[in-house]
Amino acid sequence: MSLCYEVAIFKVEKHNIPRVIELSLLIFNEINADEKVITSYDILQKTDVADQVCWQLTWINEQAVKSTALKWPNLPSTKELESLVGEKIYYGHFLSSI
Repeated sequence: MSLCYEVAIFKVEKHNIPRVIELSLLIFNEINADEKVITSYDILQKTDVADQVCWQLTWINEQAVKSTALKWPNLPSTKELESLVGEKIYYGHFLSSI
């Protein structure tokens, strides 16, 4: 199976960005607690729009993404994260084409 890449862009009030970053890191650790399924990640801020935060995640495979999606509502930090995200601008998964 090939790696699966995730891009998620969120609109977050500027004063909540530090907490969203903290929660994001906690969530990545919670997801990887039983088995390392996220092999790398980055949290980015858009250069020309201060209230946009982006996740770039690399998953071990597409099945890991699907399995984690089922666990998402029960992860300890997701409710607070979702309360701080004003809008999910974009969310998608990609497999390499080469």
